[in-house]
Amino acid sequence: MNEDVPNAAPDKPLSPAARRALEEAAQRHAEAQAAAAASAEQGGPKSPEPTRFGDWERKGIAVDF
Repeated sequence: MNEDVPNAAPDKPLSPAARRALEEAAQRHAEAQAAAAASAEQGGPKSPEPTRFGDWERKGIAVDF
């Protein structure tokens, strides 16, 4: 019944407003994921985040802020 709408209960009929709301939410989610992928960091560190211990580490040298 609701196979074409993600996150909809399979046995419960949806009102047109509920169907529209679920479709809009799925679209917003897809747009947010696309925006996050487009704004990914360019040229960042290859290792884990360098400020993970409150220090900045670069080439083995740690600097406290």
